[in-house]
Amino acid sequence: MINVDPSRTALLLVDLMDRIVTAPLAPRPGVAALEASVALAERFRGAGAPVVAVRVERPGVAEQPPGSDLAEQVAALADAVIVKRTVGAFHGTGLHDLLQRYGVDTLVLAGIATNMGVESTGRAADDHGYATVYVEDAMTALSAEEHRAAVSLDLPRFGKVVQSGELEFGAAE
Repeated sequence: MINVDPSRTALLLVDLMDRIVTAPLAPRPGVAALEASVALAERFRGAGAPVVAVRVERPGVAEQPPGSDLAEQVAALADAVIVKRTVGAFHGTGLHDLLQRYGVDTLVLAGIATNMGVESTGRAADDHGYATVYVEDAMTALSAEEHRAAVSLDLPRFGKVVQSGELEFGAAE
């Protein structure tokens, strides 16, 4: 179990957009990662902790591809939305300033793809001094191998990897 202080923790939901959620993903379908992420967001909102949704826009195009909006459930639960134009959510987005206004020092990350948007955002969060927690069952990737490598080799170097059921609200560890 890991305890997070809801007054100092934010949930970051990365790239839970219809066109990404419906892509062929593994080790679980995107809809499973979406459902787990929505359940997390409901828990965070219930605890009074902010939920920040991140979505990507392709730079230099007149119109984004169909399905580029956040999944409806995520948009409904988000306290703030960050639009990124790179793999990670920090560069040129104002995310760090937003988190500072919330008084956040810990980030819980979930979304798609584990080894791309989630990992890139988590690495930058570490560079900014945030403690990071990655919720494995609320993430998925383009392949099971990429997901496993990220959660077993890379992400533990930057934070803690947990299952949704292992996350509790209370005093920070």
